[in-house]
Order: sequence, then C-alpha cells, then structure tokens
Amino acid sequence: MNKFQIDWDQVVIFSEWFFLAYFIAISCSYLALNLISIFNLKAYMPNKVLEGLPQIYSGLEPPVSILIPAYNEQETIVSSIQSMLQLTYPLFEIIIVNDGSKDGTMDVLKETFNLLPFPEAYRERLKTKMVQGIYRSTRHPNLRVIDKENGGKGDALNAGINASRYPLFCSVDADSILQRNSLQRITYPFMEDQRVVAVGGTVRVANGCKVEDGFLKEVGLPGNLLALFQVVEYLRAFLFGRLGWSVLDGLLIISGVFGLFRKETVIEIGGFRTDTVGEDMELVVRMHRLLRKQKKFYRMVFLADPVAWTEVPEDFKTLKNQRMRWQRGLCESLFGNFGLLFSRNGGAPGWLAFPFMLFFECFGPLIEVTGYLLMTIFYWLGFISWPVFVIFIFAAIGMGLLLSLSSLLLEEMSFHIYNRPRHILFLLFAAVLENFGFRQINSVWRLLGLFSWLFGKKHGWGEMKRKGSWQK
Repeated sequence: MNKFQIDWDQVVIFSEWFFLAYFIAISCSYLALNLISIFNLKAYMPNKVLEGLPQIYSGLEPPVSILIPAYNEQETIVSSIQSMLQLTYPLFEIIIVNDGSKDGTMDVLKETFNLLPFPEAYRERLKTKMVQGIYRSTRHPNLRVIDKENGGKGDALNAGINASRYPLFCSVDADSILQRNSLQRITYPFMEDQRVVAVGGTVRVANGCKVEDGFLKEVGLPGNLLALFQVVEYLRAFLFGRLGWSVLDGLLIISGVFGLFRKETVIEIGGFRTDTVGEDMELVVRMHRLLRKQKKFYRMVFLADPVAWTEVPEDFKTLKNQRMRWQRGLCESLFGNFGLLFSRNGGAPGWLAFPFMLFFECFGPLIEVTGYLLMTIFYWLGFISWPVFVIFIFAAIGMGLLLSLSSLLLEEMSFHIYNRPRHILFLLFAAVLENFGFRQINSVWRLLGLFSWLFGKKHGWGEMKRKGSWQK
C-alpha cells in the first residue's frame, strides 16, 4: 500500500512539473517569436512613408498566374474574381479551376464573365483528374476557367499549374479577395533575390467588412463572436508567428489562401500532393526537405504587408471541421517529410521550426487537453494545492492572454487596420475572452483532428457554409 502511495505521489509530482514546463515553454517560444517580429516591424515601418511615391519596380514585375481552385463556391467566387481583375499589376492572368462543383459555381462563372469554350493546348506536366473543358471570358482576355473532374484542392491547383503561362503562380482561395496592391507587394522578394522560391502574405478576416464589386470599401469587425475570436487568432498567427519564423528562415507554412511560388521549383518536386488535406503546408515542408537535401540555396519569405481577406466560419460545426482538417493536414505534412527533422543540412527549418511544430503544434493538443483534465482532477481530489493550481492556470491561460493582447497592441502600433475606437474595444474584449473557453475548445477540436489522422479517417475539400454578407 505504501509503495502504491509513493508511486502515485511521484506521478502527481511529475505531472505538475511536466505540464507547467510545457505551458511555460510554449508561451516563452511564442513570446520570443513576437519579440523577433517587433524588431523586424520596427525596421520595416519607416519604409511605409514611401508608399505614396512611384514604385521603384513599377512595370518591371514578373508576370504572374493567379490560380483559384473552386468547389461549390457560387456564393463568393464572383467577388473574389472581381477583386483579382482590379489588381494594380502590369501583367497577370487569372485561372479558375472548377473542381467538379455540385452547385451552380460553373453556371455563375459562365453568366457573369461570358465564358465560351476555348480550344488550347493543355500540357499535363503534373498528373490530374480529367479536364473536361477550358473556357475563356469574352469580357476579360486574361481570365480563363478550367472545368475538371473532382480531385481535391491539390489536384485543382496542379491543373491550374499545367494551364499557367507565367513563371510565378499565386494561389488564392475562391472565398477571398485581394487588396489592389497585394500582388505588387508580394512579388518584391522575387525581384530582390533570385533565391526566393515562395512568399506568403497576410490573411485577414473579411466577415464584417464591406466589399463592393470585389473592392474592399470599408474594414469592419464581425458581429458573430466566433468570427471575432478568429480576427484575434489571425492577427496572432500571421502578423507575428509567421513573421518571426520568416526572420529565422524557418517558415514552414504559407497559407493556400494567399501564396506566391516559383512554378518550375514546384513542378520539379512533383507539385501539390492530392492525398492530403494540408496541401499548402505539405508543399512548403517538402520544398524545404528536398531543396536542402540537394544543397540548393533558396529562401522562403513571409510579408506582413500584402493582404488577402477571407471569410471565416461563424458556426461551431463548420469551425470544428475546419480545425480538425487543419490539424490533420499539419500531421500529414510533418510525418510525410520526417526526413527534414534534424537532418544534416536541415538548418533552421529542420532544427528549429520542425521540432517546434512537432512538439507544440502536432502533439500539443494532446498535452494541453490532458494537462487541463489531469490538473483539474488532481486539484479536486486534493493531490495538489491551490497555489500550485493557480500557477498552472496562469501558465496555461495567463501567458496566452498576454500573447493575444501583445499581438493586438503591436498590430495597432504598426498597420492600424482597425482604426475606430469601438473596433479596438471589441478586439480587446475578444483577446481576453477567447482565452476562457474558446482556446480550450479549439484544443479539443485539434485533438480530434490528431486522432482522425492517427486512425486514418479521410477528409475531402472541407465545405464551409458561405454567407457572403460582406459583399455587394
């Protein structure tokens, strides 16, 4: 009996220190990324005063193919395409890939843009599902539509790459819009450094904004609380998390919502995988693994300036499915490219970013949910004292609250997108409140995503209920 009691005490003590250490470590890691981002933004912000002057590269930017994969996007795709057509960029083409939509997506495209069948050579450099037709707009010569059998988002992007004519391609989601100067800004790294193979832009929440004919007229905040929480999430994840990794040359994620890639590099490594739900992250991690294995000099960059606005879920079911899908995609990306971890030429991606993602992001939900449950049970059973439980809560919630508030503060000090006083108050409210329930529920959803990956449950495109209330 005494032996059992001693062993149980050791389990409790180990659990206390392990979970405390975990939450402190992850919070300190994110704070470090925030500090790195602060210094980077501090160096960058003086250059914003030059925005109104003629751009040094104006007219010299490389031509770009914009690829828009679409599946059941009839509610938002017109606004998205209209925003692309208004881009201030010298030479670009727009290729929409209808991936076997079951709604009226294709009909809406034909009617809105006067599409007609267009016979052209289609070079299949990447294998895809059968292309059933190619259409061209009689209103916009640079707009084409690929109509193909359903094969998933990665397959649709590969079909777009096959049809593209230009050396750079930009992937944009069909429920998103770009600001007029976004494409111009995101191409700068390619002109400044020939080693650049991929650039990611910032993604912000469109819910609550006003968009007319594809043009962002007014920045606003969503009235839905779930969407408001996601505004804070996106600020934290893009403006500081990814910016910090970019400075360290350890960027592993470029969002499929808005990313620019060198086409030949992507084709050389086999294009987008079609058997994963996280095709965007998987591509980037695979590029790191293969290019480092080949000892090639390259760079992947994240920019905080180019912005895409996207609609986010406003109901629990859709948000849950999205977060489960993201978690599964993360796991598939990491374990499908496990050779990058601590590889001889792994550099920052293999020695810093990969282990961080593996421990804190991939298996993090398991540790976090287990920690919350065990520490609460231990406290109610009297195995741990009130001061120890308070310290745990501070490490788990207090540090997360600090991260949310610091991200919001730094956004307002730098880009100041949300410039109305009531916007700031609502965001402060959301930054505090999301730490008491929303983050914990999100961890449970991610844990379910981890389990779905472990047990091999398949996911498709991941349909989302589109409201499109932000567009006119």
